[in-house]
Amino acid sequence: MDKYKATIGLEIHTELKTRTKMFCNSRNDPDETEPNTNICPVCLGHPGTLPVINKEAVKSVLKIGLALGGKPADFSEFDRKNYFYPDIPKGYQISQYKHPLVSGGELNGVKITRIHLEEDTALLKHKDNYSLIDFNRSGIPLMELVTEPVIESAKEAAAFAKELQLVLRYTNLSEANMEKGEMRVEANISIMPTGLGKEKSPEFKITKFHPGKTKKYGKTLGVKTEIKNLNSFRVMEKAIEYEIKRQTELLERGEKVLQETRGWDDEKEMTFSQRIKEGSADYRYFPDPDLTKLKISEIEEFQPMHLAKEIPALPWEKRGDYLRTGIKAEDAEILVQNPILGDLFQKTVVDLGAPVLISANYIVSDLLGLAAAETKVKDFKFSLIGFSDLMKMIGRGEIGSRAAKNILKKMYEEGGKPREIAEKEGLYQKSDEAELKTLAEKIIKENSSVAEDYRRGTDGALQFLIGLGMKETRGSANPQVLNKIFKDLLG
Repeated sequence: MDKYKATIGLEIHTELKTRTKMFCNSRNDPDETEPNTNICPVCLGHPGTLPVINKEAVKSVLKIGLALGGKPADFSEFDRKNYFYPDIPKGYQISQYKHPLVSGGELNGVKITRIHLEEDTALLKHKDNYSLIDFNRSGIPLMELVTEPVIESAKEAAAFAKELQLVLRYTNLSEANMEKGEMRVEANISIMPTGLGKEKSPEFKITKFHPGKTKKYGKTLGVKTEIKNLNSFRVMEKAIEYEIKRQTELLERGEKVLQETRGWDDEKEMTFSQRIKEGSADYRYFPDPDLTKLKISEIEEFQPMHLAKEIPALPWEKRGDYLRTGIKAEDAEILVQNPILGDLFQKTVVDLGAPVLISANYIVSDLLGLAAAETKVKDFKFSLIGFSDLMKMIGRGEIGSRAAKNILKKMYEEGGKPREIAEKEGLYQKSDEAELKTLAEKIIKENSSVAEDYRRGTDGALQFLIGLGMKETRGSANPQVLNKIFKDLLG
């Protein structure tokens, strides 16, 4: 049994896909490449400007909360989080403290503490001896989701973050691309001896994991460190695993773990100290006097019955739908991770009656392989009817697997109808024994040494000859018929 147990809590920031920024009318465009283009006096923090709440951003957070089983607030307000840094020229960030929009919820078996809304900061671009500031990102609506400190491993933490990314994409509220900074993860990590009870000790004390939490967790936790801005699931796992190992080694040497904020060095594959961790009191939170209070229950379109109508089928619902068709769990997961492929499978099988297992196999292997060169699966050139017809042709034995792959490749690259391609390319499956016998005799004559190898019992010789027959007919020969003919001729 392991001597120490890890406790992990996550804080995940996600830029929401609204038309405008959180408190002004500047355009929200994460793909803008020209610095300081989508800006105005409000998101630049000019004195005397008055922010106005983005209604769509509030609605987006309430929808996520509903999807995750959270409780929407009746009353909510925005607060000023005071600190000095070049990317926040006002000297404070507008965020939420005591009254988040959503409390509670659960995802992947992990309890959620709160989901609140704030404004993003500007983007610092560091050069050799100076830094530049791009305010295009300043003021973009930023959702923050905080979990309870109940995660026990790096893999469990990554699985939670991946599932949240899927939820954000399925609901079309954020692209949540980590490489673009649209989704940013911070991990709070502590360890304690396995089996330690609720008694306090100098080394292990009850701690609050997250700013703004008003109750203690009721269990003993070690001193925590926070790792900031983990920008990929791979980095996230490695950083958490490293930090657990680092804290374990400190305690084994009789040293103390400092409560601090740490960064991740990807080249050295290690965390490093950035600063002593602040507490909520350091930020001097107080309600923003320029922004209206929100009475959620009095806003009709924010009511759960209305929000629910705008929430599509969620990843776990889709996962269940796919598994009920009888396909493998790993195939179902690929379809969940690639909604365009999943939609193609569902419409092909459910709406058009194509064979289930054949359709799943060609989508998750052949079609995904054809799309591998792209950053993500896009819309296809072939029609839904055309793809379904191809699957049915395979199921009825009209074409073999090699011919099917050739036809699908043609449809993927150029479009077209499968029957027309099969006719033009001569790819309909050939089962005429007289025709295939003539072909087999020719192959044996031209490959007499391989034929002799088969007669001497060499493994693979027969499959080599059948492969030549399939190549000669461009995959249209029936392999079972060819197998029988070769055996008869060589027996």
